[in-house]
Parts: sequence; structure tokens; C-alpha cells
Amino acid sequence: MDRPAVAPPTKSVERLAILGLILLGWALIVLSRLFGLQVLAHDKFVKLAEQQQTKLEPTEGQRGTIFDRDGHPMAISSPSHFLVVNPGRIPNKEIAAELLGSVLKIDSGELLRDLEGAAASKKHRGYYIVDQHVTDEQAGTLRDMKLEWAEVEEGSVRNYPDGAVGAHVIGNVGGQGHGAAGVELKLDKELAGAPGLVRLERDGKEHPYDSEIAKEATPGKDIGLTIDRQLSHVAQDALEQAVKQNHAEHGSVVAMDPRTGEVLALENYPTYDPNERLHPGEQPTGREDLAVVAPFEPGSVFKVITLSAALETTTLRPNSIINCGNGVMKLFTRVIHDHKPYPALSMEDVLAYSSNIGAIRIGMQVGNKNLYEYIRRFGFGRRTGIELPAEAPGILRSLKRWQPTSIGSVPMGHEIAVTSVQLAQAGSVIANGGFLAHPHVVAWKQTPGSAAEVTKYPAPVEVLKPETVATMRMMMRRVITEPGGTGHHLHVVGYTIAGKTGTAQIYDYTHHVYTHKYNASFMGFAPMENPSVVVVVTVTGTTGQAGYGGWAAGPVFVKVMNEALRRRGVPRDVPEEIEELEAKQRSTEKDRKEADDVSLAELSTPLTVDEMKAASGEGQEDAGGNESGDANLDANAPKAPDFTGKTVKEVMTAAAASNLDVEMMGEGLARSQSPAAGSALIPGERIRVRFSR
Repeated sequence: MDRPAVAPPTKSVERLAILGLILLGWALIVLSRLFGLQVLAHDKFVKLAEQQQTKLEPTEGQRGTIFDRDGHPMAISSPSHFLVVNPGRIPNKEIAAELLGSVLKIDSGELLRDLEGAAASKKHRGYYIVDQHVTDEQAGTLRDMKLEWAEVEEGSVRNYPDGAVGAHVIGNVGGQGHGAAGVELKLDKELAGAPGLVRLERDGKEHPYDSEIAKEATPGKDIGLTIDRQLSHVAQDALEQAVKQNHAEHGSVVAMDPRTGEVLALENYPTYDPNERLHPGEQPTGREDLAVVAPFEPGSVFKVITLSAALETTTLRPNSIINCGNGVMKLFTRVIHDHKPYPALSMEDVLAYSSNIGAIRIGMQVGNKNLYEYIRRFGFGRRTGIELPAEAPGILRSLKRWQPTSIGSVPMGHEIAVTSVQLAQAGSVIANGGFLAHPHVVAWKQTPGSAAEVTKYPAPVEVLKPETVATMRMMMRRVITEPGGTGHHLHVVGYTIAGKTGTAQIYDYTHHVYTHKYNASFMGFAPMENPSVVVVVTVTGTTGQAGYGGWAAGPVFVKVMNEALRRRGVPRDVPEEIEELEAKQRSTEKDRKEADDVSLAELSTPLTVDEMKAASGEGQEDAGGNESGDANLDANAPKAPDFTGKTVKEVMTAAAASNLDVEMMGEGLARSQSPAAGSALIPGERIRVRFSR
């Protein structure tokens, strides 16, 4: 039998060699892959493993505390357990509400509404904080339930010990712990500090079982406010009472140190308690900082600016006689009425009795350009820079946009809109000697472990002469002391107060008409000779004579000023014996008040929409450089009468009968006048008459 052929040895060797090479190549590939995985990519896969087994969570630093001027905490954070749910993953919200309500001692019906509202909300659909005040015992119970759609988180809760007091200054934090309003929002980064990191070790089901701090969080700064907590409480109560008694819509009060610009109290009504959280879908109410964000037509308080400008730019003085036209004045298409038919008043009485026509006549002598300049000097038309969000600059039209009839509105506080904070800043100019101070609410900031840093503000800028300030203080004092003055019924025991009332009709932008509702306001300071406090009060939406500034806002001023002077330890400047005498006089005058009530009114007649449309063209300068609302006089323009040889009384009577503005100098009989007799008069032009014996 033949044996089978055997393959040559070389062939077997070749096959083995090929197999060996294949195995070697495979081994090299495996080794290189292992080398790549275990050596070259070691760090990468360690990180991947860590990501699967650990998780880095950001941690917030301890939020800084907010203090009032006396060191009382107004906003403070404390550790707390949070119950957080994912409303979109809750299988049965009714059962969930019953379950959570029983543990947290929360009404299940209210909780069900919150869960349903959160599920329907884009903001809360995946993350909703049910309760920020979960106790240790409740937290343990909830964790033991191991609910897939709920989790207990550790954090801190913000508490506001005084509730609504100072709420619009302090503000509040939102659901994520960040500032949502007030100083909490404006200084959020400084209060929050820098976040840290914590590393969580997780099991296969991603449940954390251990943790360590990867990066320490930096605590936020403490903030010291200028606000006086107790004064703010008095201001809040007084304002709420005034708004409710007058059936008004809302109100604001600002108390300020005129020398430094420190805001001592800033309250609005309606207000809110920052401790109370909004429910899903609930609309916030009472949260708007009206004193800062809501401009309004100030009305007659603005006459303080008009008369200040007159003292600095004209020859008018407190005893200068102003023609008030028996309560009626025609200015182009407008007929302006006063609240009482005064034939003529001294300049100081124009302020005391709040004559609109008198203020307009004075404004005409000041002129558009000068009046605009002084309005700007007092800080209107721009933000004060107070450290509160969304401050409004107010409304001050550029001079080019003034209508010919604007001079009949602006001097008495119309065609301009201001905020209560701006009015407080303006009132401080008179109170502090003529300087524009910087209103502010932050006194100091302190980083943990460091000394407190006093906040620096721009130095006050001089805008009025000292003699102007002294004269204005005296005239504003007469608003209070003069029988028939619009603030004559106001009194702070032991102190001389000075101020100005204001009542401006509110414009209805829906129906394009002025309503019979008013912005009632009062701006004042005390003591008169060395003012320590300025207080501005605004009550919006008042009606009737009881809703005028002196009656609606004045009593709030008295309560706030009385408390402010007491809190600051300001010495009395009225001796007790004089106080008793003045009290008797006020008692006597009170019996006559019913007959004199009309003299307390100072309602401004506003510019209507139709009148605004009828007025055309801009003010321009005549050849002599004097600003005029109408450079071309028609043939029916009034002529200057001949006053030569007449007595002071005769000139006053004749001027009032012709509705003319006259400045009289000297005594005896009229010897000369300018413009001359028979000259055509520009509307509002003043006739200067010189007398001698």
C-alpha cells in the first residue's frame, strides 16, 4: 500500500509562521489597546468613572445679612431643608398632595392647586419648591419614602424679621435664592458671595451616600442700610391710614437727611411681606417701589422751584406784588382759574395761598430758559442714583419741546413728572443750604473677616445761593404759619416746620381727559433754621377737598416728622410758653375753619389734550434776547395803560382790572413806567412802575 504524500517541511513552517504573526499582531493590538486604555487614557477613564460614581454640585455661600442703621437685622439667612418636586413626573397629584400635606402639615387642597399650577407652568414644570422650612424630622420621613419625583435638599432660607417694614428698600429673594427686588436685587452679587462645590459619591442607582467639599463657598458681604426701622414702621402705618381714609389708590413717603442724602425711611402702600412666597400663577401685588419707579405730576409743590428760580434770576422779592387777575388768566387758547379770586398777592403770599396764576406770572418773569435750567439744577429729569432697581428719571421735556403755553403749566407743576425720591432730593436743597445731595440707602458694606467699609458718594453740588435758601425757608414757613395758608392746620409740637402742599389732577390715558382724582402731596422739613429731616408724602387717587395735599398728605408728614425728630434727638426750637400761645391761636382759628376751607385749596388747572394740540410752534428769543412764547403780536394785543400820577392802590386796582402783571417800586405817585403807555404787550409781560413823592 502506498503512503500518503507528506507536505514539505517548509510549507508547515510557513503556516506556523503566518499563524504566529497573526497571533503576535493580535497580541500587539490588544497590548497597545490596553496600553492606551490603562496608560495613555488613564486619566480620561478615571474621570469617566468619577462622573458615573460622583457628582459635583454647586453650593451657595452664606448670603450676607442686611442691617438697618442701628444694627438690627432686616434680612438674614439660616440653614434649612427644602422639599423639591418635579411636578411633571408626579403620577397622581391628588394623592401626592394628600401625602405631602400630611407630613408637612400643609393644607392638601392648597398644595394640590400649587402642584397643578406648577405642572402647567414652564417655569416650575420640572422644579418646584414645595416648602423651604422642612424640619429635621419631616426631612427624615420624606427621605424614607424614596419618592422618585421628590427630593429633600439642603440650603438656606431668607428671613425678614420685620415683615413688610422697609420691604421696598430691602426687597426679597426668589425661589433660587437670588435677589428679586430692592437692595437684594441691586446688590445681589455682593450679598451672594462666590459659590463653592461639593463632591457627592453615588451608588449604582445614583443615590448619594457620601460627600466632601471640593471648593469652599465664599460668604457674601453684610450690608448696612441708612434706613431707620422704627421710623419706617411709623411711616408705613401713617401712610396706610391715609390711603385707606381717603379711598386712594396708593401712596409713598420718603424721609431723608438733607445734609448727607441718607434715606431714613422709604415706604409705599400697598406693600407686601417678603417672607410670603407667591403661589404658581399668582400675580404679585404691592411689590412696585412707587417712590422710585412711578413719576407723577407734582402740582403746587413745584412752585418752590419756580420761586427759587425767580429769586435768583429776577428782581422779585418776597414783598413784590404779583397780579393774580381776580382768579382768571387767559394765555393764548387757555383760560386758567385760581381756587380763589385774588386781585393781587405778594410773592410770599403766592406761595402761602398757592395761587396758580401768581406762580405762572412769576414763571413768565423767570422765562423758559432760566426755569428749565433751575428745574435741572434741582435734579429733575434724571435719576438720583439711589441704589434701588428700575429708578425712573421722571419726565422733563427738552426746552425745544415746550409749547407756547407750557409756561402756564410748568411753574405750577404740570407738564412735568417726578418721583417722590426726586422731590425729597429737591426739598433737601432748601433744607441743607442750597446743595444737591445724593439720595442713598446703603451706609456700609462688610466682607466677612474684614472691617466695614463706609460707602462713599459724590459730594453735594451747590445749586442755590445761601440768601435764596434763607428766603425760601421763610416763605415755606409762612405756608404753615399764615392764616389761610395751605398748610396752616399742620403742626409738630416743639418744632418749627416749613413746607409746601401740592394737588394735581390725574390724567386718564384711556379716555384722554383729566379726572377729578388727585395726586396729593406735601414736601417739608424741620426745624426751619437748621433742618435735620426732609419728608415727602404722596397720596394718589384722592377726591374732593379732603383729598387736597394739605389734608390727605399733610397728616402723614406730621406723624413721620414728629417720630423722625424724636428718634434723632433733635432739640426743640419752640419754647413751651410759645407753644401754648400758638395752641390757643390754632384753637381759635379751628372754629373759623369751615368758612376758610376754600382758601386751603390749591388745585392746579392742567393743560388739556385739546389745548396742547391747539398750541403750535416753539418758544423763541426776540431781538433783545428775552424768551417769549409768541414773537409775533397780533393787532388785538393788550396795550400798556398810562399809570403816571396814580397811587400804589390805584395802579394795583387798574392792573387787576386789566389782568396785567405789575412790579411797583418806591412810594408816592407813579412817575415812570416800562413799557411806556400805549405799548403793545407780550402775553404775560410785566410792567415796571416807579413811584416817588
